[in-house]
Amino acid sequence: MTTEEVTRRHSHVPSKNRRQPVTSYRIQLSAQFDFAAVEEIIPYLSSLGVTDVFFSPILQAAPGSMHGYDVVDHERISADLGGIEGFRRVSRAIHDAGMYVIVDIVPNHMAVPTPLFHNRALWSALRDGEESPYRAWFDVAFNDAGEGLLMPVLGSRIGQALAAGEITIEDMVVPGFSQEGPTKVVRYYDHVFPVRRGTEALPLTELLDAQYYRLAYWRVANEEINYRRFFDVDTLAAIRVEDEEVFRQSHALLIELFDEGLIDSFRIDHPDGLADPRGYFRNLQEATGGAWSVAEKILEGEETLPTDWPTSGTTGYDTLQRLQGLFTDPVGISALTQAYSELSGSTDSVATMQVKAKRQIVATSLFAEVDRLASLLSEICYLDVRLRDHTFRSLRDAVVELVVHMDRYRAYVVPGERPTPEDERVLRAAAQRAGRNLDADRQESLEVVVDILLGNEIGSAGRTHEARRGELIVRFQQVCGAVMAKGVEDTTFYRYTVLTSANEVGGGPQHFVTTPDQFHDFQTRTHLTWPVTMSTLSTHDTKRCEDVRARIAPISQYSQRWVALLAQARSLVAEARPADLDGQAENLLWQTLVGTWDDGPIEIERLRSYLLKASREQKSWTTWTEQNEAAEEGMLSYAEAILNNDDVLDLLASFHEETLPAIRTMILSQKAIQMTGIGVPDTYNGEEITQTSLVDPDNRRAVDFAGLSDTLAKLDHDGLPSAPSLDQEKLWVTSRLARLRRDLPELASAECGYHALPVSTGHALAFARTLADEPVLVTLALRHVPEFAGDFTVVLPAGQWRNVLTGATIAGGTQPLGDVLGRFPVAVLEKHA
Repeated sequence: MTTEEVTRRHSHVPSKNRRQPVTSYRIQLSAQFDFAAVEEIIPYLSSLGVTDVFFSPILQAAPGSMHGYDVVDHERISADLGGIEGFRRVSRAIHDAGMYVIVDIVPNHMAVPTPLFHNRALWSALRDGEESPYRAWFDVAFNDAGEGLLMPVLGSRIGQALAAGEITIEDMVVPGFSQEGPTKVVRYYDHVFPVRRGTEALPLTELLDAQYYRLAYWRVANEEINYRRFFDVDTLAAIRVEDEEVFRQSHALLIELFDEGLIDSFRIDHPDGLADPRGYFRNLQEATGGAWSVAEKILEGEETLPTDWPTSGTTGYDTLQRLQGLFTDPVGISALTQAYSELSGSTDSVATMQVKAKRQIVATSLFAEVDRLASLLSEICYLDVRLRDHTFRSLRDAVVELVVHMDRYRAYVVPGERPTPEDERVLRAAAQRAGRNLDADRQESLEVVVDILLGNEIGSAGRTHEARRGELIVRFQQVCGAVMAKGVEDTTFYRYTVLTSANEVGGGPQHFVTTPDQFHDFQTRTHLTWPVTMSTLSTHDTKRCEDVRARIAPISQYSQRWVALLAQARSLVAEARPADLDGQAENLLWQTLVGTWDDGPIEIERLRSYLLKASREQKSWTTWTEQNEAAEEGMLSYAEAILNNDDVLDLLASFHEETLPAIRTMILSQKAIQMTGIGVPDTYNGEEITQTSLVDPDNRRAVDFAGLSDTLAKLDHDGLPSAPSLDQEKLWVTSRLARLRRDLPELASAECGYHALPVSTGHALAFARTLADEPVLVTLALRHVPEFAGDFTVVLPAGQWRNVLTGATIAGGTQPLGDVLGRFPVAVLEKHA
């Protein structure tokens, strides 16, 4: 390893006096499961083998929040969760039990709550403008020349709302500002807004015109929004943590709790939304003295995390994608693609569909953001005589094509710095793809756009450091991430439904399959630069939990059987199928039934809720803002008819039984690989047994921790029964390996190496973890059903080995897979003294 590689690697490992997590467990906090509830499960988590308890956001969130990512007050721990005293108590209890605390930080945005006064910072900024201590928090000009922060909350155009008397002025004692006594406020039903000082006596229309905000019809947002949002969510306004004072104010409480020893590590939400992600991580590293932190960074394809970010790695979607691909059979994809095309009528490739979806997003929900980019470009060019002939429309066409042809969330060009070769390559490759859709005149405008975005000298000399150019570089990259998220994850993934287990955050149907060699290469590269990153199989953001994906992925192994079953099942409910039912949605429906099949089908209300969300996210025939209620009800009635048809249910049950060996193999193998591979494995909220959770809010349902605790205690006392359930097996594997990691924490260290081991079949993979180049742990996992083990062999390192899952011992050297595996499709071996 070169000196440069060593230095870079050390910047991604926490400082010597900082906590290095070993095995984390994600707790999804809510008013229904608060700090006090966590206290009650500490003995269970400790028994499970957890070393680090990972909390969802703990700062005060908007009223009724079910997830905590809609923060309203950075100076308070959530009262709904138990407040500061509740957090101190639970943290001390966790530390007393020998475990540590990871906390989720949301640096990118705050909630725009109803009523607005719940967000003291935003209320203060909109009332006091430049005199507010929070004036620098938000992307808006607080002056008389500014148009004011758009508040798109009205149910009709403002003229109609005024005529109907729906907007009024009243006196009230504002919560959080009670020391000021009664003050004037603007009210629109449940919405309450501040009145700028000195404007209280103005007539209503003049008063509204004089504010630092603008009330508007909700549909105005898509075309005229003038503040940066979290993607296209009007109720989540971005904050400017690139400002040092904003960073200090918004992080002060969490850093104080860190300094007290009540927080040990951090997960950072959506850094791609920030103006300067690298600068943010540098500030956090300095504030914490080098604490372990991971970034929720979505990496596309072979993209890697920027090595100049002083963070420990990602939250693990890159690992999830590779693990998912290990259990997908490439042979079956062709038959599934043909069946999907026949059902949907679509022959578009994934790439084509993604571009179409992104184009739809920039023409609708993110129109205003892209328009703002075009306006900035137009201003830059108009003010430079050498660039003045590039018109607004030409520049807008160019930037639209560039945005929709980006193949990842964003580049990381920093204004005033020379772009990295990778950033330049990414932008120029996107420009090459974009140029194919532009005429010669607009291609010239595209070249100008790219040069400005790269900070190159273009136009008149000496203008590369102008503020507008710097703003454009930053905003372009932020918009790219939003378009990617909304166009791909939240649109294409609901349209291209060939094999929906692949449609996951950080992956996608363009990455169906991972070979063992590709997985080994990925682990080796990760160990070289990001040895203490996080790995995951499920999160609060995954489209489907790991076990749902594990029930769907075997469709690729049984593709012909599935295609025949699908045709038979559809014929049984043909009379109930609406004539206008979207084929992509129907394919999703059938695969969802397979993925959520446990001892029977999913509950109808859960299925209805999921299908409504999925269809509106698909945006082809119904949307969140333009709901096709008749078509939606037709789809839901069809789903209900399926669940009420015993013959169809018998077919689905028989397919589940037929594929159960493959399901079991994937569930247990991917868990074992995650638990013994590179990084810190995280288990999400109840995923130590099998689940049927879909996208949020379905994945935030209550977990029966008392039942889990009882099951684990019984397994510990009695061992695995002779015919265990899959829940028991998964809990057994998770707990044995978590405890192994707790007893051998070096597995999570940068010093623990990774080496692939020879296996005589591509249907399995094996690797060793090493300390001082000596193997200390071996993992052997099947990729497909146990019958594939056959007469194949694995070459184990020399010595005697003990199977952590069964207790059996085996000698090193060439051994039959079946002898190593025993009763499980996976084996984890530790060196036997």
